[in-house]
Amino acid sequence: MLRHDHAPMDPTALIITLRMEDSAAEHFTRLRQAHFPAHRNWLDAHVTLFHALPVTALDEVLADVADLAGRTEAFALAVDRVLFLGGGVAYAMTSETGLALRDALVVRWTPLLGRQDRAWHGPLHVTVQNKVESAVARQLHAELAREFVPHAVQATGLQVWYYVGGPWEHVATFPFAEPGAAANAPAPSPASRSSAAS
Repeated sequence: MLRHDHAPMDPTALIITLRMEDSAAEHFTRLRQAHFPAHRNWLDAHVTLFHALPVTALDEVLADVADLAGRTEAFALAVDRVLFLGGGVAYAMTSETGLALRDALVVRWTPLLGRQDRAWHGPLHVTVQNKVESAVARQLHAELAREFVPHAVQATGLQVWYYVGGPWEHVATFPFAEPGAAANAPAPSPASRSSAAS
């Protein structure tokens, strides 16, 4: 586990993301830097699992994330289409393991979930543009969709962040288990999820 023990002055929520392999994270971050409004782009590319957990639950969240990461091996995220978000563009990702992992945390964290996290139905995605006019987003979507080739990237761990009024501050990273070392990993979820979250 990699953890920063320093807490910012006024974190308002905890965010949980999937960590992508470095090459994929760098690729999507370059796209984000090219197309996200600069005055709103405080972040590298990311795959959000939970948007707003209470800061008061930090110890519980860290313990649960550490436990689940230690029982999960790195897995593939199938990047299978380009999504038009209305005011932005994202790449949709499909992974039964990723959804099962989130479902396992939902069971543990039901009392902690706010409206956005309770209502989430997927798909997993990485946003490369947001907060722009619809016409601008539609143009980028057409460009990216035209050259898109489905591919897979690796999910290598879970990360916990403080939300600090826009920017995020890293709290901890929990790498997934080495191949063959994971036990009792969450079972794939049969549920189908098709609508994009912001």
